[in-house]
Amino acid sequence: MIRLLDVILSLAGLIIGSPVLAVLWVLAWFDTGAPLFWQIRAGRYQRPFNLVKFRSMRPDTASVATHLADASAVTKLGRFLRRTKLDELPQLWNVLKGDMSFVGPRPCLFNQSELIFERELHGVFNARPGITGLAQISGIDMSTPKLLAETDALMLREMCMLTYLMCIFKTVMGSGGGDHIKPR
Repeated sequence: MIRLLDVILSLAGLIIGSPVLAVLWVLAWFDTGAPLFWQIRAGRYQRPFNLVKFRSMRPDTASVATHLADASAVTKLGRFLRRTKLDELPQLWNVLKGDMSFVGPRPCLFNQSELIFERELHGVFNARPGITGLAQISGIDMSTPKLLAETDALMLREMCMLTYLMCIFKTVMGSGGGDHIKPR
């Protein structure tokens, strides 16, 4: 049922949100010259997939976990996109394709070995990664791998339609802050 809802909501989001996506594409083009950002992430069963987002950092920024990124790499538009979570909108395509769900553990990079280890321990990779989840609405980011994996596992154990809808609602209403870039 949740996969069906993922397909319906992502398709509707892409269609209804296409004017917003188009405006953000143009703004991001002027901001960085490369509006979209693709990155290989660990998906369900640790299968690699290409996650797509609006670019919020300069194109020459190293591919590291957000909490390890240099804060000066974030562009002015990127700060706005991150604060409003609009940088995540292109992931509707990942949801439609089946790489992701709306709700699930945020997909990590393959070089985040401590997080991968913790997620393997808790069986988190048995689920599709998500755009949002319990950790994100609770303000837990990838800088605390053990807590993140435990929170992801808790969410997956308790996943039902109500949990799914609550995570989406709280994300849209602004709960949590996502992965924070630490000022240097």
